[in-house]
Amino acid sequence: MRADLLALTPDALAALANRGLVKRAAKDLDAGAVPTVSLAEDGTLTAVFPDGAEAVLPAAGGLEGATCTCGAPGKCRHRVGAVLAYQREQQAPQQDPPAEPPVVEPVASPAAITDEQLREVLGHHALKAAEQTRKAGYTARLVWPGPDRPAVAELPAATVSFLVPGLGYVHTDATGPARDANIVLAVWAFRDAAEGTATATVSVGGDAASDGLAEALTLAERVLLDGATGADGVLRAALQRESKALTRRRAHWPAGAVDALVDQLQHYEDRSAAYDPLHLATLLAELPARARASSRRSEAQSDGTPTAQILGSEEAAATPLTLVRLTGLGARVAAVGDTRTLEIYLAQPETGMVLAVQRDWPATEADALTGAALASRRLAGCKIGALASGNTVTEAASRTAARALKLGTGRLAKTQVLPLGSAWNDLPASLRATDLDALAAELAARPPALVRPRVAAESLRVIALEEAELLGYDPASQCLEGRITATNGGSARLRVPHNAAAPGALEAVEKALTRGVIAVAGHVRRHRGVLIVEPTALLTEDGPVIPDFAPGDDTAELAAADATAPTDPVAAAIEGALLACADLAHQGLRGAREPSRVRVEAAAAELRRVGLQRAAAGFVQLSKALGDEDGSAKCAAWTAATVRMLVTAELH
Repeated sequence: MRADLLALTPDALAALANRGLVKRAAKDLDAGAVPTVSLAEDGTLTAVFPDGAEAVLPAAGGLEGATCTCGAPGKCRHRVGAVLAYQREQQAPQQDPPAEPPVVEPVASPAAITDEQLREVLGHHALKAAEQTRKAGYTARLVWPGPDRPAVAELPAATVSFLVPGLGYVHTDATGPARDANIVLAVWAFRDAAEGTATATVSVGGDAASDGLAEALTLAERVLLDGATGADGVLRAALQRESKALTRRRAHWPAGAVDALVDQLQHYEDRSAAYDPLHLATLLAELPARARASSRRSEAQSDGTPTAQILGSEEAAATPLTLVRLTGLGARVAAVGDTRTLEIYLAQPETGMVLAVQRDWPATEADALTGAALASRRLAGCKIGALASGNTVTEAASRTAARALKLGTGRLAKTQVLPLGSAWNDLPASLRATDLDALAAELAARPPALVRPRVAAESLRVIALEEAELLGYDPASQCLEGRITATNGGSARLRVPHNAAAPGALEAVEKALTRGVIAVAGHVRRHRGVLIVEPTALLTEDGPVIPDFAPGDDTAELAAADATAPTDPVAAAIEGALLACADLAHQGLRGAREPSRVRVEAAAAELRRVGLQRAAAGFVQLSKALGDEDGSAKCAAWTAATVRMLVTAELH
């Protein structure tokens, strides 16, 4: 008997082929087009159909190794029909009830697959590529197989499902060489995990955890000592070389921080409005923070964030995707100097990831290029507005380590957009929130942003709403605000800041809140103990609304909000301390003079006044270090004070 074919469920067949082929094959069988099925001694199944097509399913290799004379490329209804016909043939009705209850055999785990089997089926190149990832370390969330579920490994770059025990029927959203390497990684993850509960998270490898951040730290220290004002083209070129070296060593998150640092220095050189001293300071603090966290590997593996997640070593630089369905979660448009930046957010339900399509356009005085104008432009053959608010099915896409999505644009790249419908309701629990109190606890339990994965839209969620209330527009903060309540409890503040690149956004949100909102997609963060949601899309009874794509000329009369919330002295002290750190990073610690020390000491006094004693002590130490000639001591004191304040600001 072919136990592998009997174990295939309709859902498993749909994952390996597609649901349309499964329905077509079943319909043909029901109509009488039943093939003649024969099973050879070596296990090869041959099915001859009435239309003359002959499908052959070898004993090993699954549907990938099946052949058919119908001429259809890849999967066809005859291959699927052969499986269904064999299953129906074997399901003979029982004449008498069994004397004893059948013995339920345990489902084989992928952990039983040997490296020899992996090499025989996938080739030695797949094992070699996977070994590089294992040396760097990676994490996997495992679902152990059971009578009613397949074995599943959720890897950073792909999800691998073993639909039937063995390697013949493995489904994954990765393609090409990345597919084979991810299957190997999934098998190794099952081997390293202790079988027991239905789901488990395991860290694999990492014995060769990278200490190769020394050069990046040295270059970052040079930037900190000389400041943005003293960084020249030679230093930027050295940083660019180091970024490439970090990428080769699979330290993707430090490489991303170095790239962002280069961008900030270039923006300052160009006198661009995109230059932000606070962002520069955050990047200079992030590199030593990641280096310190990754060096404490034993503590990180037992109680904290695994080293592989701190460095991004578990991620592939690029992962090609096979036929994939994506759900639009809106978009954001921003004006950065003379450039318009666009991010379209698309959820991948199978992996629980949010991917971002990122594009830039130059804006001129003759063409202001608002979000409404961008919505009508095309990307991968589809209107941008439709991509952000519909269901996208594409056969040509890839995602980077940072969750940036690249859509194919060639002649053979097929991308189709369908209406959104109720797709938000089908998103996994990791993306769709119904309890805002639980979401707040989830966000609070995350590691600090300085050591979290550098992925696009990491805090984007869809929130199912019980109620949405308009609070009005606050001219002081230039924000339209509302209050939302989730279906299972908890509330949050909806906040839409004024955006020159999206002049119709505020009016569109006000109208949507007045008519009634069913759900909202947006970036979620904690601020002063309150959840803040900055929407990227609103779902109403009439369909989705993308605020940044709404037409308008910024002249609409908006309902006024009530009295402005009182100033928080703790938040003011934290902000003042961070600005002092950013000022030092901008001018360079070598160039710090007495006014800088006075500002640092004033920040220390204000932190002490609001009760942040340890933070105040760090700024006192920084003030002392600025008076010394030891550059390393200055950098260490600045880093300690800045890291503490960034984490404090995130927790406040």
